[in-house]
Amino acid sequence: MKPFLNPILVLVVSMLSASALAGSSDKRLDIYWCDTEGGAATLIVTPAGESVLIDAGNPGGRDSQRIATVATEVAGLKRIDKLITTHFHVDHFGGAAKLSELIPIGHVYDNGEFPGGWERPSKEYLNFKAETRSVIKPGDTIELKQADGSPEMSMTCLAARREVIAAPVPKIQKEAAAMQNVLAEGAKRKREDYSDNANSIVTLTRFGDFDFFDGGDLTWNAEIKLVAPVNLVGVVDVFQVEHHGLDISNNPVLVKSLAPTVAIMNNGPTKGGMTEVMQTLRGTESIKAIYQMHRHLNPGEEANNQPDEFIANYDPTPTCQGHYIKLSVDPQAKTYTVTVPSTKHERTFDVKGAATKTASH
Repeated sequence: MKPFLNPILVLVVSMLSASALAGSSDKRLDIYWCDTEGGAATLIVTPAGESVLIDAGNPGGRDSQRIATVATEVAGLKRIDKLITTHFHVDHFGGAAKLSELIPIGHVYDNGEFPGGWERPSKEYLNFKAETRSVIKPGDTIELKQADGSPEMSMTCLAARREVIAAPVPKIQKEAAAMQNVLAEGAKRKREDYSDNANSIVTLTRFGDFDFFDGGDLTWNAEIKLVAPVNLVGVVDVFQVEHHGLDISNNPVLVKSLAPTVAIMNNGPTKGGMTEVMQTLRGTESIKAIYQMHRHLNPGEEANNQPDEFIANYDPTPTCQGHYIKLSVDPQAKTYTVTVPSTKHERTFDVKGAATKTASH
């Protein structure tokens, strides 16, 4: 006779096992792109088990529930330690108030309220329960706990409120101090953007030699400031495609100057993934893989889609299952693996700085 297995007990044990792999137990840096169907929600879990959520998707409950599910059931979190709201467009801040009812939120970083006619957040956003709030500015570092025996973990604000950092980030200060970025010569400009997109908070997350760039919805002309006349950022490993893959962002000068290995796009079924952006990504020699949150459904633009295994979600609203994409950096920050659970895709890449150091010894 087969032994009786209580299905509830099995479920609990399974969830506990999954939680044991999250956070500080394995000393990996994990990054999750939660599906908000054209909004943004990027969840970072540090090797010390601390969590940073960049943006919280749309209002209405769908996105906040998806974020909470990834945070609690997949990443094994009990709270969001820090929330960064890149700018005050509803597809980035709209889910925050509801999310705070599903999981506690610690400190909130944003641009604060603007006087005059600037776009503003809702009252719900301004009043949702959080432990503390502050306005962030270029050059600020977000304090993160360090895991014993792990490479250094840091997060730096590169841009906010249309201003950028005054000097190159520490990792490239010596090399870039007097170095003109030849890629920026003759940089093409587009019509000036007067929306809140140009105020986006831009962050660089660093674990050892691994670098992740998240620019929110920063737009074309503002992007130039980060890399011209000097590249203030240096090269990165992973680039979150800006503005969901819209062509008022993703200036080729920025993308080619950052020279990422991997690009991950939080597009929606009919939002983002535009032809000019895909041409830029595919034409950037350093990029080895491009991932999409959604299959692009606009008629006549099917060629913009990556192969199926690189796309987390195929179905449009209301049948979309809200699948996520995950990236995990190994404990010594030498390699990182991108997985698309819905397609069972998995691929491992070398961290650029670590590979350079290995080759030089």
